[in-house]
Amino acid sequence: MAAYLFVHFRETRTPDGEQVYFGVSEDGFNWEAVNGGDPVLWSYQGDKGVRDCTITRTDDGRFVIMGTDLSLAYGMVNQYDGSWEEITRNGSDALTLWESADLVAWSEQRMVELGDGQFGCLWAPDITYDRENGDYVVHWSSSHEDDDYAEMALYYARTEDFESFSDPELLYRNPDGGVIDSAMYEEDGTYYCFAKSQSNPTGIVLLESERPTGPFTRVPAFDRTMAGLDGARYEAPTAFRLDDGRWCLFLDYFGGDPETQGYVPFVADSLDSAFERADDEFSFPYGFKHGTVLRITREEYERLRAYEKDPGER
Repeated sequence: MAAYLFVHFRETRTPDGEQVYFGVSEDGFNWEAVNGGDPVLWSYQGDKGVRDCTITRTDDGRFVIMGTDLSLAYGMVNQYDGSWEEITRNGSDALTLWESADLVAWSEQRMVELGDGQFGCLWAPDITYDRENGDYVVHWSSSHEDDDYAEMALYYARTEDFESFSDPELLYRNPDGGVIDSAMYEEDGTYYCFAKSQSNPTGIVLLESERPTGPFTRVPAFDRTMAGLDGARYEAPTAFRLDDGRWCLFLDYFGGDPETQGYVPFVADSLDSAFERADDEFSFPYGFKHGTVLRITREEYERLRAYEKDPGER
């Protein structure tokens, strides 16, 4: 693996922002846009928008992208009456999915219905490979009817092939408030899960477990990373390992103007240690929003750099 792919969306106030974008990097520090900075994939089903993208490389060589089925540009005013509470309670109970063998030619969009009628909107999927079981744990955040949709929690379902999925189960609930945006990684046999705590505390937290389905406990050392930051303005963690063995953690900053929103980089020697902010080491062509980084080969990197979609094709 010689390079990196960042699959993300782009927060604009028009429908083209809430689609699937690609960025690539040779070193994980300096990023460039794929396809001239235009979307690589468009959503035409469900809410006709896709946010909070994640990607995985399966053990049989396929690539799978999943995302939140939501378009604020289309739906916030009319479909959801301008209310985040309405989205949380009555938003889509499906996740959107594409597959590819080469990162360039993608399958038709599929909607994966996991909500079973008891969930609110399914937000921010992430995919973790379970080495012991040989399957994939798809986890996301949602409200649930069991507390009248009051607080978000993390849930998961298992799949071997991304065609059939197990029934949803609880992954983690914050006893003192809501929790969203899970991103999970394995290091030295331990599974670490970054997540956004919505209160008590407010900010990114780190959880750990011997299994990708828990039970999870807090990692206090990570709290030093958030010290001095306005935790309410950071969400959507994603992490990846650099060539020198360090970990890079990207946190999505929001709440400012469009020019100051997007990912902020932090670097650490291991996942369970404090991360140091590293803005000066990184560059982005524009504000990447909620996504996931995947290691790719040199051939895949060159193929994506050369990729240019027909302007009339969506």
